[in-house]
Amino acid sequence: MRNPTVSRRKLLASGAAAAGIGLAGCMGGNGGSDGPTVGILEDRSGNFQLNGTSKWQATRLAIEEINEDGGILGEEVEIVDPDPQSDNERYQELTERLILQDQVDALWAGYSSATREAIRPIINDEDQLYFYTTQYEGGVCDDTIFAVGSTARQQLGAVTPYLADQYGEDIYIIAADYNFGQLSGDWVNVIAEENGYNIVGEEYIPLDESDFSSVINRIQAEDPDFIMSMLVGANHENFYDQRDSNDLMIPIGTSTTMAQGHEHIRYEPNAVTDVYAGVSYMEELGDLREGENFVEDFYDRWPDANYLNQEAQNNYFSVYMWKEAVEEAGTFDQDAVIDVLEEGVEMNAPSGRIELDGATHHITHQMRVAHADENHDISFDAEQEIGPSFLREEVEGGDGCDLRAESKTTQYEPADVYGDILE
Repeated sequence: MRNPTVSRRKLLASGAAAAGIGLAGCMGGNGGSDGPTVGILEDRSGNFQLNGTSKWQATRLAIEEINEDGGILGEEVEIVDPDPQSDNERYQELTERLILQDQVDALWAGYSSATREAIRPIINDEDQLYFYTTQYEGGVCDDTIFAVGSTARQQLGAVTPYLADQYGEDIYIIAADYNFGQLSGDWVNVIAEENGYNIVGEEYIPLDESDFSSVINRIQAEDPDFIMSMLVGANHENFYDQRDSNDLMIPIGTSTTMAQGHEHIRYEPNAVTDVYAGVSYMEELGDLREGENFVEDFYDRWPDANYLNQEAQNNYFSVYMWKEAVEEAGTFDQDAVIDVLEEGVEMNAPSGRIELDGATHHITHQMRVAHADENHDISFDAEQEIGPSFLREEVEGGDGCDLRAESKTTQYEPADVYGDILE
């Protein structure tokens, strides 16, 4: 458990000195000065730059707005933001540097679950306050990690029943072949079992695969009512163009397409016609806060930005969540800030009302089903508030994850609760 009577800053400073931290370059940070510092490690190059750049831009926007409004506790917040280049080894090096050398007070880092898991041991060892903002497979119950993006249980739980009601109950699953895709596929299986749907095919595709001709042939042979797609990254996007060229116009449900990589804008119809995404936010939703215009502010700051994606909104509101917690704590001390966050936070985000569940460090989101029509125009339907039920109500025999009561650094998987379904 954390010890709030011990200063992490002093422990980290002495540890860094003892270790002789020698990582080169400051890249804009304050090098451990007395002022508050945040770290932003988001991909601006490499395989995930399309998603990461928007996250980086929105985080900077929030910090700049805060500084223009007087900072936090009267202090201007410094930013350290080297580009991790979609490289997990570089992520590990930079995470150590930002914690031990730059002594960041909070860290925003990473698009993929593989990246999160690559740096999580460092986060755990150093007891670092860390905001992971990507929509993800769910299940992380970890003392200093706040996973504020929507989970697979939330996203897939919104879109899968919606499609079954609209089109029928036979489902073909295609997903990325790593922990995010595999666990998301498990969640579709769980939701199907809960509702009596049929899984007629299931494939997990390596991240470097870009030729989907065989996959498309197998889907066409099974003729499902709809496809559930949890494909990830630039290579996998080729599926949608190949879908169009092969006239595979079976509806698709997804937790990854459109809200992150804005395929509905980047590709010509009919690449994502009748794709339905379970989302908490997309640029097309605008700003649901009265008198605010997040989209306009974003493009005023970043006029050449490609798209304001779901994850960028998560970065943006979580910076303000951190600010409110610091101000309530009256200090940047990470233990004190975490204690405030664990009391629970309600706030209005551009996506609508959100609530941080202090026990699980996850968010109750306003979830929607986003639909791309034949012109790739986006509409929203089936808005509902969905909480982090898997961690809060289902794990540990129904007792849930409660980080206020017990220290943990684990990730629960669907099989931990639904092993009989997934055998």
